[in-house]
Amino acid sequence: MIDAENRQIQEVDVDTRDDIVRLVGFETLESDALGDQGDQLYFDEECFLRQSTGRFQLDTLVPVAGRGVVIGVADDGTYRDAMVSEQDLAQRTKYL
Repeated sequence: MIDAENRQIQEVDVDTRDDIVRLVGFETLESDALGDQGDQLYFDEECFLRQSTGRFQLDTLVPVAGRGVVIGVADDGTYRDAMVSEQDLAQRTKYL
């Protein structure tokens, strides 16, 4: 999970969509592909409308406010561990 307000990245457990909602803090989830290995960045679709605090940008994706969760998604739609490492994610994250 990327927490822009506290500028932290931490490993979290995710089994269901409800887990992602709980971590992000809102039901209005959106996702962007992170590379070509099936990893996705989930975030609050309305993060800027809510004026969430803290912002980050991962690679060249559109900036996100608040929290985001990176998780792997298998071809059948089930969640799995992300392929990107926590260290690599930290190097690719820019806080705005």
